[in-house]
Amino acid sequence: MEFPTRCLPAAAGPTTARIEVDDPSPGVGDTVTVTYRLDRTPPGPGPQGAFPAPTGRVLLGGAQTGEVPVSAAPGADPGGAVMGAEAASPGGAGAGAYGVVMKGSFVVTAPGELTLAPGGYALPGGVCAVAEPSAPVARRLTVAPLPVMNLRGVALGTSYGEPGARVRVTGAGFTPGAAVTVAGRAGAAGTADRAVATADRSGAFGVELVVADRGTTGVVAYEGTAWSPERGARPQAYTVVEPTVPAGGGLTMTQAGAAITLGAVGYGGAGGGAGRIGTVTVVDARGAGAARWTLRGKLTDFTGPDGARIPGASLSWIPSCGGGGCVPGPPGAVGPEGAVLASGEGGSSTVDAAVTLRVPAYTPPGAYRAALTLTLS
Repeated sequence: MEFPTRCLPAAAGPTTARIEVDDPSPGVGDTVTVTYRLDRTPPGPGPQGAFPAPTGRVLLGGAQTGEVPVSAAPGADPGGAVMGAEAASPGGAGAGAYGVVMKGSFVVTAPGELTLAPGGYALPGGVCAVAEPSAPVARRLTVAPLPVMNLRGVALGTSYGEPGARVRVTGAGFTPGAAVTVAGRAGAAGTADRAVATADRSGAFGVELVVADRGTTGVVAYEGTAWSPERGARPQAYTVVEPTVPAGGGLTMTQAGAAITLGAVGYGGAGGGAGRIGTVTVVDARGAGAARWTLRGKLTDFTGPDGARIPGASLSWIPSCGGGGCVPGPPGAVGPEGAVLASGEGGSSTVDAAVTLRVPAYTPPGAYRAALTLTLS
């Protein structure tokens, strides 16, 4: 490109230059290296004294304004480029400088279209400025915006239930005051199960969702009219189980509540989070001669943020029970191998257990969840 310039000592004429960048499509926060090449300059006086390194500036406009200082390598001969009548250049006597290469860099601070235009420069024989208010734009960059981080997340009070069960759903990271839709999912498709909540000033909410659709495999929450990765929380797995029908119709089990909340543990040192399972009532109406029943528990590993895990065997219980010839199981770890909670025969029995989770030292902080499955046989 060519633009008019005026130089001191007195000289004027066109400058032919190029502006190059090492990254034409940077992102916010990236560093861009700029090369300012003077292919031809106006004539000027010869150099005086030491040979200084050429310097200049490139003007930023559009999404980001400012200047980028550029210079040739200190002490280096910039391609034999000098100004003045004694210059040994392709233009002969009185010609300007040729082949000057100056470099600089800047950090991108804003998204959008960014323009680069040549500014003034200084060579061994003089200083030149753009004669017009500004030179034409030499380069345009398209700066991509930073990706938007989605911090929305939901947690379920339980990961399974019979058709029609009420599931406590809590969420965080939503827009304060926004309407949040909580919905069931069957794979990638939605179900008719719906609940609406309003995020509080901190972006959190809590609501009960009735899960009636037997095909439900997960629960999501989102802002707006439909779930999207940008405005919704990742699906949380949920399983609809069929109602328990005991063999012979004479052995039944009910539980008071389907969720267990353990106490918090401070970060750093190892500690124990305590709680109790919901009381289980076992009714054995099978009559005389029936075998003793056994109630067993099995626990998955605890999962937390970013895939962090606490082994299921870190949770132990102390069972207790009464009525119906009930005998509590031995104290100890539960875990994925399972353990006996209680056994008995005849009548009605109530079974409970105090539970303690031993959290390893320096476990990553956050909410951890596991599924405890009770089986009566």
